[in-house]
Amino acid sequence: MHVVPVSATLQFLGAAGTVTGSMHLLTVGGHRVLLDCGLFQGVKELRLRNWSERIADEASIDAVVLSHAHIDHSGYLPLLARQRFRGPVYCTPGTADLLAVVLPDAARLQEEDAERANRRGYSKHRPALPLYGVADAQAALRLAQPRSYGDSFPVAGGVTATLRRAGHILGAATVDLALDGVRLVFSGDVGRYDRPILRDPEPVPAADVLLLESTYGDRTHPPGAEDDLARIVSASARRGGVVLVPAFAVDRTQELLWMLHRLENAGRVPALPVYIDSPMAIEVTDIYRRHPEDYDAEMAQALASGDRPFATRHLHVARTVEESKAINAVPGPAVIISSSGMATGGRILHHLAQRLPDPRTTVLLAGFQAEGTRGRALEEGATELKMFGQTVPVRAAVERIDALSAHADCGDILRWLGGLERPPRVTYLVHGEPDGARGLADAIGKRYGWNVKIAADGETVELNP
Repeated sequence: MHVVPVSATLQFLGAAGTVTGSMHLLTVGGHRVLLDCGLFQGVKELRLRNWSERIADEASIDAVVLSHAHIDHSGYLPLLARQRFRGPVYCTPGTADLLAVVLPDAARLQEEDAERANRRGYSKHRPALPLYGVADAQAALRLAQPRSYGDSFPVAGGVTATLRRAGHILGAATVDLALDGVRLVFSGDVGRYDRPILRDPEPVPAADVLLLESTYGDRTHPPGAEDDLARIVSASARRGGVVLVPAFAVDRTQELLWMLHRLENAGRVPALPVYIDSPMAIEVTDIYRRHPEDYDAEMAQALASGDRPFATRHLHVARTVEESKAINAVPGPAVIISSSGMATGGRILHHLAQRLPDPRTTVLLAGFQAEGTRGRALEEGATELKMFGQTVPVRAAVERIDALSAHADCGDILRWLGGLERPPRVTYLVHGEPDGARGLADAIGKRYGWNVKIAADGETVELNP
């Protein structure tokens, strides 16, 4: 007797045409599974979507499978929990530990921003409200169910999943889903090869349908991140300035500390005071130490030898608000690393407000800056920024080191795709702005001749042949 395959569809609910808001709804028969559950960031038009209904009947979602802990991939979970979702959230152990830090932190920031807006009266809303609170974040955390790399596990409706190292940040994974006669692979965010601390991205053997990120699909990262960092820090030190780094608390801060540690030991930069002004980054660094399953050989050897790879000679950490405010009195030369990485919120805003008017300051952009963020504005040469209801002039120098990005560039992605034993029937490009997606589609077509489509926001596609 001929068996009719169960209908399977995939709907793109975020990170289609943009790099934020990663969320894709898999429907198999009567079962619904979310791949990622991220917040939109950047331009106001996108951020407002966080406040509107993104998923119909949220309580009927059977499960969520997370690729990693970055807020644009996980930050909608507290809202999902508030909307009566009670299913499991599958992720790696590293991701589960990071979520326990990043979700409450995101909630606190939103509560603090709303309170500040109400106190100072610069919000159009009366009263200004946070998108969600710490209690919602804690409810979401109780749903996490860690799964190890390489272990297959049931998700819902006969769907099984296998997580493999993506090399992007600690705990980042590709998601390999076996459906009824269809193998769906979600790349999450693919990391880079031959980078410090983490293992390289692991190949995925096969896919019928591939969901692939395209953040840097039209670019090649230049080599020499350490050379650029040495040049920028040394030049700033000579003029007595401060290097101010908006840095993601997860991965970028740890990689910067690793590089500064190496550069100091090699005598390539002076041993300057380095301030880490991000309680979350401090906690995340401790989490990195607890997950050797993600280490590359160099990191494992450094720790085995008793080295402290995340500690510069004059390292200061600011845990409290008072310690953070005290950094305002720090003269140059110095390095201040603070979150958030795109300057969308957090303590970095206070440092920018104070130091952007000083021409001795260097703002170092150390990762992708999404459209509509203050980081993108600085990257594009803004002469002023709006923060805390006031306009701040930009007289600081602005530098960018693309080589510090944790995202694969076009060449890295093509290399990762080479691990597939056969071409996918179709590849959908997500998590990229239009230029990145078009560039990667062209590159895949030229290298492999595959069937590649750029995902459209809100589009639903059939997965069955």
